[in-house]
Amino acid sequence: MEKTSGNGAGLKLSHITKQFSVSAGSEIITVLDDISFTLESGSCTLVGGANGSGKSVLMSIIAGLMEPSSGTVKLTGAGGNPADAGLVFQEADAQILGETPLEDVMYGPLNLGLSKKEAAVQAHAAIAKVGLEKKEDYPARLLSGGEKRRLAVAGILALNRSLIIFDEPYANLDYDGIKQVNELILLLRAEGHTVIILTHELEKSLGLCDRFIVLCRGRKMFDGIPEEGLKYPLGQWGIRNPLVTYHSVKDLIWL
Repeated sequence: MEKTSGNGAGLKLSHITKQFSVSAGSEIITVLDDISFTLESGSCTLVGGANGSGKSVLMSIIAGLMEPSSGTVKLTGAGGNPADAGLVFQEADAQILGETPLEDVMYGPLNLGLSKKEAAVQAHAAIAKVGLEKKEDYPARLLSGGEKRRLAVAGILALNRSLIIFDEPYANLDYDGIKQVNELILLLRAEGHTVIILTHELEKSLGLCDRFIVLCRGRKMFDGIPEEGLKYPLGQWGIRNPLVTYHSVKDLIWL
């Protein structure tokens, strides 16, 4: 896949562990247990796992929204400079801050101290890049599910984030919305951005990725290329192997 260099960030996780106290501190739950891996700039990685596997906690740590109990996260952009990650939430509405897409995308640059004119320039460019330029002044909360995720990515692009993380991006989307998300991922890849997709629905995007990581109960169970990962007992780790052939209506039951 052709891509432009310089837009992505390299990521190195070293021995990430995350623990939470429950029951007034008398019990400790380990949500992530010694997770380490390195992602190249411009790569696209699917992190698969069932609900409760630790995917969202791990990505919150990478995005800087949560501190690990131990371990380090290193994001490196062009020229070896520090970089930042942007996270597209599973609940797209929770990420909308403006009344219109233009207002929403301008929010981040304005918060960083840019003038209204400068913020508008960055917002217009980011909105056009994700294909929402005809809806700049449309009520943001009336956008479709796929469009809301494109809006979230526009907000991240306006902040010049090098790593973009999608947390369960296919949740509550119809077929058209799923296609919109995948087209967006292809666009980001072509421009050299580093992309991470968190999902248990492997069949919708594993073919877009060059790396496949599986988490189960906070531990890394597999880390390699997708073709090899599909040979493993994914069902034992709480995710369904997508290499299933359907021949009749009776096959369309998940058991």
